Amino acid sequence: MEPFPFPIPEPDDWRLDWEALVAAWPWLRSLAGCPQDPVHHAEGDVWVHTRMVCEAMAALPGWRGRDAEERALLLAAALLHDVAKPATTRSDAEGRVTAPGHSRRGELMTRGMLWRMGVPFQVREQVAALVRHHQYPFYLVEREDSQRVLYQLSQSTRCDHLALLAESDLRGRVCEDPGRVLDAIALFTEYASGERCLDQPRAFPSDHSRVAYFHHQGRDPEHLAYDDTRCEMVLLSGLPGSGKDTWLARNFPGWPVVCLDDLREELGVDPSGEQGAVVQRSKELARGHLRAARSFVWNATNLTRKRRGQLVALARAYSARVRIVYIEAPHAVLLAQNRARRRVVPERVLARMVDQWEVPDRSEAHEVEYVVQGERADGG
Repeated sequence: MEPFPFPIPEPDDWRLDWEALVAAWPWLRSLAGCPQDPVHHAEGDVWVHTRMVCEAMAALPGWRGRDAEERALLLAAALLHDVAKPATTRSDAEGRVTAPGHSRRGELMTRGMLWRMGVPFQVREQVAALVRHHQYPFYLVEREDSQRVLYQLSQSTRCDHLALLAESDLRGRVCEDPGRVLDAIALFTEYASGERCLDQPRAFPSDHSRVAYFHHQGRDPEHLAYDDTRCEMVLLSGLPGSGKDTWLARNFPGWPVVCLDDLREELGVDPSGEQGAVVQRSKELARGHLRAARSFVWNATNLTRKRRGQLVALARAYSARVRIVYIEAPHAVLLAQNRARRRVVPERVLARMVDQWEVPDRSEAHEVEYVVQGERADGG
């Protein structure tokens, strides 16, 4: 099965078939007419820019020299890198056109779109990460926290892919001083290569060292951190109906569980109502396990990095090791499993959750395990 339902240019002529591309992805038409600031995008609207980016990518030796799967996912990222601009574009009081937050919003839109299409998990997540981070090569080397940001990027994104997308993005526009930006992208590539994370995640002496580095400012990435963990919190993450309860029953029988759905029932709280009492009670139970150095499972959707980060911080305050288990089902399977649940989540609510859905990466916890129905998805 091809990962995407559109033709990829082949070595015989490398031409893009735009008629076939638009037929496969009709949403591309929504990019037409979306304005851009002429200072950075004098070439025209988002559709003009997207076409120019893809054409620029198809002309680069660095893209042509990759295997077919890499070429496909990189082209998909080029097509999707500004997918959220129609939803985020606005004009300020001076008439300048901006699209604040379009990279993050684009990641979320990309994930939901490709999940519904059935694109394989690993390919989808690489594309979503490229969309999320596609602007970093333009300015990362100028940031004071460039090392930390680079290492974090590498946990979910191949930096060589990111540099190639950024170069295509720059060559696919008309703007001031493109040479300076190309130099910045070249420096990004050199920096990532020197830090040993150009085409792989930045390695650390241990899982605990990696967690300590990302959760504390000023840590030496080469320092082998002393592992003082006393117990483990297994943090489940996944959409409703993905199979978390089934996986939990099979893999952790007898473990204490903090389950938000159970607490809502116990406290008589509607899932769409005020959740303050549920959150307070769940943290009380978790602290009880942590104080006793007792390993336990936290069973909830935990769909956003911010939410997971709050729970990871709680666990680390009590010297607990954190293992995130991310569970996913294909779109049609998830809808069927959700309808079969005792606690059915309305599909309109599920759709809103998909719009906020962030898959965890290795910068968040000691271990991240991916359990994807019908696929093998290795964690770290």
